Amino acid sequence: MTGTYWGIDMGGTKIEGAVFQIKPELKVLSRIRVDTEQQFGYEHILGQFKKLVDQLKGATGINPEVIGVGTPGAIDLYTKKIKNSNTQCIIGKPMNEDLEKILGAKVYMGNDANCFAFAETLLGAVPEYVKNPEVVFGIIMGTGVGGGIVVHNRLINGLHGIAGEWGHNPLADDGELCYCGHKACVETFISGPATEKYYFNLTGQRLKATDIYTKSLEGDSYALQTIDRLLEYYGKAVARIINILDPEVIVIGGGLSKIDRLYSEGKEYIVKYLFNKDLNTKIIRPKLGDSAGVIGAGLLTPH
Repeated sequence: MTGTYWGIDMGGTKIEGAVFQIKPELKVLSRIRVDTEQQFGYEHILGQFKKLVDQLKGATGINPEVIGVGTPGAIDLYTKKIKNSNTQCIIGKPMNEDLEKILGAKVYMGNDANCFAFAETLLGAVPEYVKNPEVVFGIIMGTGVGGGIVVHNRLINGLHGIAGEWGHNPLADDGELCYCGHKACVETFISGPATEKYYFNLTGQRLKATDIYTKSLEGDSYALQTIDRLLEYYGKAVARIINILDPEVIVIGGGLSKIDRLYSEGKEYIVKYLFNKDLNTKIIRPKLGDSAGVIGAGLLTPH
């Protein structure tokens, strides 16, 4: 069908696909999820992609010529293989090429955080605040910490395919070892698991980050300490983004995007570390929710 987009968003536990149109307005024709089941290995994951696409074909009656895919990690522009993924069984694999073979369609692949940033910039929250912004930075704060850069409505990938990967820059002189092999990465301070681990070390209780935030609002001193620490490191990390890119808009996604203080007091923590002492960057919530990944992936494809 002319004007139809196909997007697939791969996560550690699920692979979600959507078929949608963007004119005259965004309309999702079908949206389906299957389990990633990464414990069964790379070939099994490819089979799950095939299963998902077949289900979408059945639901829509459309046979796609091009499909956009968002994945954790990035494609190395030199080897054409996946790198830097926390779904480790796909690392070093020519996934783009293998998916094209198994799906019988041209595949355009991008980082999942890039897909989030792209979708929110073109069809999500950003246009409600700034029309045609020069620079937008999309933040993912969830199981991991990722980011994507959109300049003049174009996604920036970079020479090594890692543009926007702010989660793997050191944030302190020393800290915990990150899965990437470095210590004290942003991700080890302000991700969901990092927040939950800090609270557990204080209390011996295992709670989700959003529940810790709820307890902080109820006056729990350890929860307050945990969220205050999160805001401190969030401010330090985001200030570095603004100092380098100076975006007009930062949109925050992921599970921690539900923490209201990121949008209010969070600005005060950013200004503490900002070169420019006036913060005019708009820091906003996402609009597309869980759909941002699949929509952004679909937008990778030419139309």
